[in-house]
Amino acid sequence: MRLICCQTDIVWEDRAANLAKAAALLEAAAPPPGSLVLLPEMFASGFTMNLDAACEGPGGAAERLLADTARRRAATVLAGVATRWPDGRGRNEAVAFGPDGAELVRFTKLHPFTFAGEPERFAAGDGIRTFAWAGFTVAPFVCYDLRFPESFRAAIRRGADLLVVLANWPAERADHWVTLLRARAVENQAYVAGVNRCGASPHHAYSGRSLIVDPRGVILDDAGSREGTIAADLDRPALQAYRRDFPALRDARTDGV
Repeated sequence: MRLICCQTDIVWEDRAANLAKAAALLEAAAPPPGSLVLLPEMFASGFTMNLDAACEGPGGAAERLLADTARRRAATVLAGVATRWPDGRGRNEAVAFGPDGAELVRFTKLHPFTFAGEPERFAAGDGIRTFAWAGFTVAPFVCYDLRFPESFRAAIRRGADLLVVLANWPAERADHWVTLLRARAVENQAYVAGVNRCGASPHHAYSGRSLIVDPRGVILDDAGSREGTIAADLDRPALQAYRRDFPALRDARTDGV
């Protein structure tokens, strides 16, 4: 089945501009029915600690765009949004909508980025979430989560075979981004898709490098540094055969050693 990553040059804290940009990119990508389409972390605002700029309530304009696109294209759309909860703090989330426009999953970033002060503004998530797509079990993660392999292995134990990372990952650590995406694929014998932003914010430059990686760590497509889309056809029977032929996951210990 077709997986599409939309790499956007996010306009800092400008929701209207970013929704228009995302809508145009989604239309240009013309996702076929049944496909899975990904957009970056906080695609409507950029990675900002300004909750007023970042957050909408569930069902806000960003989520309506995602749900409407999924419905019109008979596809599944997964993107990074920010919501504000009654406790006053935000939630940095990945939310997916299915071909009927209904919400499939809502995952909150497990590891707020302490280096940027994110825990002071955004609460941490409470666990792994998964959803079904085209025979795959998909587990979404958000940006800094990529540095914590134990969370990805927990998703694998829940049956995940497609791991997705939505990010605003800065250029100064781009080598880490590529290395860790490939590592998560190899160690978990899973497809991995990482969708990043490009361009710049007031604080960072972003080199993009959205990637789709196969279970052996081979990069199937690489977005480079420019706004645009990449795509690949994922083969679940081939993934299952690889796991049978080289059953490394069966040897993983669960006793903490």
